[in-house]
Amino acid sequence: MKQCRTMMTHPPETIAVIFIAQRTRNDDAGYADAAQAMAQLASEQDGYVGIDSVRDEGGLGITVSYWRDDAAAKAWRNNAEHAAIREQGRAIWYSSYSLHVASITRSYDWTKP
Repeated sequence: MKQCRTMMTHPPETIAVIFIAQRTRNDDAGYADAAQAMAQLASEQDGYVGIDSVRDEGGLGITVSYWRDDAAAKAWRNNAEHAAIREQGRAIWYSSYSLHVASITRSYDWTKP
């Protein structure tokens, strides 16, 4: 299982964009390159807070990106490069996905001592 974690708490009203996707077996290398490019591009966007991501061996993945506010999350959705990659995802890399946008009301972490 692949994981990418920011391991940080988030202040109330942080926006969480929850992306749950089933990958196809098509173009693994292209997908990996695009995922890395999008993670880098997102991290450069105004209002970006962080990301948590995991994918199982069957291709089901959950990525949660965190944004300062709804305007920042919408700006990411509307980013031209992100939109182009989203279309490639629909055409090549995903058989289905769900996207949910939520406002965080409480956040905390725990780490085993």
